[in-house]
Order: sequence, then structure tokens, then C-alpha cells
Amino acid sequence: MHIRCAVATVDSFGFAQENPCRSLPAMETFRVEKIAENLEHVRSQIADAAKKKGRSPDEIELVAISKTHDAEKVRAASEAGQTLFGESRVQEARAKIPLLPSSLRWHFVGHLQKNKIRHALPLFELFHSVDSLALAQEMNRIANEEGMHPRVLLEVNLAGEGSKFGFKPETVRAEMESLLALPRLSIEGLMIIPPLAEEAEASRTFFVQLRELRDALEKEFDLKLPLLSMGMTNDFSVAIEEGATLVRVGTAIFGERRRPKRE
Repeated sequence: MHIRCAVATVDSFGFAQENPCRSLPAMETFRVEKIAENLEHVRSQIADAAKKKGRSPDEIELVAISKTHDAEKVRAASEAGQTLFGESRVQEARAKIPLLPSSLRWHFVGHLQKNKIRHALPLFELFHSVDSLALAQEMNRIANEEGMHPRVLLEVNLAGEGSKFGFKPETVRAEMESLLALPRLSIEGLMIIPPLAEEAEASRTFFVQLRELRDALEKEFDLKLPLLSMGMTNDFSVAIEEGATLVRVGTAIFGERRRPKRE
């Protein structure tokens, strides 16, 4: 008996959906030109959100989140003019980055394990997710040994979600002097991942709170924290309206990502 399988369909991002026949491998093809179209659409949304608040689009930097997506897709995005990408797993980044143009820039956006710091420092120009004083201290120690000065953002867990990393607001205040005393780290702003929500508006209150916390820390400690990393595929326009300077967008550019293997 012959089993007939439906032809795989293409989703709204231009990527092939898995073939209904589970015995056959999922299609991995994608339309390169669709990535360029997606990027153009995201950039247009960034410009619209900025204009709505009287901001220049140049104030907002798009971090294309390429985690779990292969080098071919990243190359397609780079050929469409995207130069800044975000990864969340050091092992994956170490394998992927050497395959791509050296002109590309890389940010680390995931939870950084202490035993991966030494490998990560040479790869990334900015770490969005320093989520504890202990991690910051270890980064500072290793950076000193390696002669490096990493730029970092402090991740804040405003919703108090147990499943997420990050400083509590009161903790970041209490530990800011200790953080600022780490000579190798350049603390340049804050980062947040709001609770998952169906509606983008549900994230607005957290973006406002992060901006207000940043403003309070600047005043209290007499420092500048110019960067606010907030907003992803489903809510980056709202984040821009509330002051984001870095938006982390993956799905709207590359399509749904695969579940990564454990490092």
C-alpha cells in the first residue's frame, strides 16, 4: 500500500511547515527573499513606533535574534543589510559565528552560565542579561584575566517570575554600588523579559516600570544608563513607545525557532 503525503505548506514567514508524514524528514528549505521582506517590515514597524512618540528611528537598534537558526539564514539577513544579531547559547554561537562575515556584530541575550564566561567574552560586544551580582563578579574576574572590558546590561525581573532570571528591583538598588565597583564591567543599561502575554499592551506596564527604574538609578547613583533592552516580536512597538533603545526580534524575521539541544 502506498501512503500519499500532502505537500508541505509555507507559513506566513516564508518557511516550510513540517510534512504531515511523520516518517519523512521535515523540510528545511526557506525563501531567502522572505527574510529580506520580513526585515523590511520590522524596520517599518520600528520607524512607525518611533515616529508615534516623536523619536528618531536611529535611536532604536534592531537585534535580530538568530538563536537556533542556522548560519544560512543569518547570512541571508546580513545580505539584506542586518548587521547585529543576538544569540543565547554560547556553544551554538561558537559554532555559528566563525561561519559568517567578520563584520557582523553579536549580542548575548540569554542566561550566561559562569562556566561559559571565558568562551563568551571574545564573541559578544554586549551582554544583555547579567542577572546577579555573583555573575557580574565572575565576569569581572575573568575579564581581568583576559584583559577585556565587557559592556553589560542588568536584567531585571520586575514581575517576580520564578521561572526567569534577573535582579529584583530592590536588589539592583541595594547592590548597585557593588556592581559599579567592578572595574572591568561597563554597565550601560537595563533589560527585561516581561511575562508572556497574548496582547502586546500587557507588556506596557513593565516597560514603563523599567524605564522609571532606570531613571531613578541614574539620579540616585549619578550615572548614565542609556540603553534599555526591551521588546520582542510580539510587543516591540509598545517597547519603543516606552523608550526602548534595543529591541530583540527573532520570530518576525526568521520564523519559528527549533527547540535547542542542551549544551
